[in-house]
Amino acid sequence: MQLKDLFYKIPLLATSGSMNTEITNLTMDSRKVGSGSLFIAIRGTVADGHTFIQTAISQGAAAILCEELPSEIDPSVAYISVQNSARVMGLAAANFYEHPSQKLKLVGVTGTNGKTSVATLLFRLFRALGYRCGLLSTVQNQIDDEVIPATHTTPDAITMNQLLVKMRMHGCTHVFMEVSSHSVVQERIAGLHFAGGIFTNITHDHLDFHGTFDNYIRAKKGFFDQLPASAFALTNVDDKRGLVMLQNTAARKETYSLQTLASFKGKILADSLFGLHMLVDDNEVWFKLIGRFNAYNLLSVYGAAVLLGEEPTDVLTLLSGITPPRGRFEQVVSDTKIVGIVDYAHTPDALQNVLETINELRQVDEQGYLPQIITLVGCGGNRDAAKRPIMAGIACKFSDRVILTSDNPRNEEPMAILEQMQAGVPLVDVKKTQTIEDRHEAIRQAVSLAHPHDIILVAGKGHETYQEIKGVKYNFDDRAVLQEAFSERGNQ
Repeated sequence: MQLKDLFYKIPLLATSGSMNTEITNLTMDSRKVGSGSLFIAIRGTVADGHTFIQTAISQGAAAILCEELPSEIDPSVAYISVQNSARVMGLAAANFYEHPSQKLKLVGVTGTNGKTSVATLLFRLFRALGYRCGLLSTVQNQIDDEVIPATHTTPDAITMNQLLVKMRMHGCTHVFMEVSSHSVVQERIAGLHFAGGIFTNITHDHLDFHGTFDNYIRAKKGFFDQLPASAFALTNVDDKRGLVMLQNTAARKETYSLQTLASFKGKILADSLFGLHMLVDDNEVWFKLIGRFNAYNLLSVYGAAVLLGEEPTDVLTLLSGITPPRGRFEQVVSDTKIVGIVDYAHTPDALQNVLETINELRQVDEQGYLPQIITLVGCGGNRDAAKRPIMAGIACKFSDRVILTSDNPRNEEPMAILEQMQAGVPLVDVKKTQTIEDRHEAIRQAVSLAHPHDIILVAGKGHETYQEIKGVKYNFDDRAVLQEAFSERGNQ
């Protein structure tokens, strides 16, 4: 594609060189530059792409997109300067790949908690409805049965358009994706055409990146502000900031609720460790998912499916047979009836939701024994440190025993993170709390403390199959380690 077509209808500040230059690929990584490349210089949080412009030219770049022209101009190279390279990259990528998002129904899901569950449930539901579908999520990207590992919750704009093209080539008609707050601020969704957007909820998270909670809210709202009039905007009206998301959107405004009047109304009739019995728009339905938070997830999925033109009865029938996404309230039960629950809960609100659900669902057994709740939890390194003592305090409030352990310490010292968590343990709960840095050992200890019918919550990593320590990712799967600990105990 020629540069003049690549930047069609995109505002530019200045150009140098021929706009008839032929471009064969786009990249923001100077290591991937080749003959005919357009190298896009982006100011990132770690590195500034402008420092790699000369490297890109030496490797054959035909054109440079940047915010600041270099002091030395190569006459054989075309230069385009813009106000925001990241945003223009998204718009140019959409042009280069011929707007694949306009040729299918793309639905974005945003919020602090529930994004992966909602996107995955929609993907499974629409496949069950007979459609070919794509999924872009924290856990994985998927094209029908083909799984593509995910590196970010929301990929960069070039990768995104490449994936959407591939999905179209495989006959996909619907794509469901998580939209992170980072991706909105970093313009990774620029140029995409959405058929709908869903808001789950918002609580304190990612303040290490956004700085303030208000900035975080604005980032989430920014997604809805970009939706076209042809799209729907579906929000959780029970969240006190749910309606805020709709204030400036041009999209059709729709709501869902368990507590008040809404476009899509639900009511929990019964909740147990085996499933949810709900009333959804006057239809009684039994779901395999568990807990109040999943009632909201299911209601948003139902609402989105109906807004996409599906029959309500068909949607509810198929939803009733769908199982939870991996690492989301996922159960691992021992031979001695100890119930292990692996969940991705890594924010205070998510942890409290899961623990409140477990407390509501545990029941006295035949011998009159009330199962104890043993919670194992850690906090990630190089992330919002303010939530660490809060997470520990919540674990203590809703659990009978608590084990503080490593999550993904990344480049921080694990014990430094744990000491910050310990600061949130009330004096009255010190005796029931242990700190074990080694996560494998911590899970084994949790199992050794458990009696039959007790419930062990292993929180924070969920679907992840690694533990990141000092820049190295080691194999670590909470489910596998928990199952191994159960087996060891059974053999003793």
